[in-house]
Amino acid sequence: MSISKLGHYSVRTADLEAAVRFYTRVLGLREGFRPAFNFPGAWLYNGADEADFGVVHLIGVDLDSPQGLLDYLGDKADATGTGAIDHLAFIATDVRGFRARLERDEIAFRERTVPGLGLHQVFFEDPSGVTIEMNFPAHEVA
Repeated sequence: MSISKLGHYSVRTADLEAAVRFYTRVLGLREGFRPAFNFPGAWLYNGADEADFGVVHLIGVDLDSPQGLLDYLGDKADATGTGAIDHLAFIATDVRGFRARLERDEIAFRERTVPGLGLHQVFFEDPSGVTIEMNFPAHEVA
C-alpha cells in the first residue's frame, strides 16, 4: 500500500455558517456537492473539480438533534484516546493577497520565514480553533 495524497480533513463545528463563511472567504474554497447525510454539514472544494470529494468536510453539531451524527460517526464528544490535530497546512501563492483577506476579515495571524527551505508560513485559526498553516514561496516576501 502507498498513500498518493491527502483526501480531505473534517472539522466538527457548532457554528456551521461561520465555518463555511471562513473557509470560503479566507481560503477561497467553494461549497459543493455533499451527500444527503442525516446531520448538517458542508463539503468544500478547491476549484471546479468535484471528483476528489472536497478538501474540507465541515460537520455541523446540532445539539438539539444529535442522533444522525451519532449514528454515522459515533460519539466523539470526549476526545480521550483519539489524539488532537495540531494544525493543517496548505501550499499556496500570493502571500500579499492572502494577508489582505485575513486583514479584511479581521483574522489575527502570525508569520515567519523558515531558514533554508525557501518557505514563508502564515498561521491563523478557523472558527473552531483549528490552526491553519499557509505555505508560500519565501521569495514573495523577500
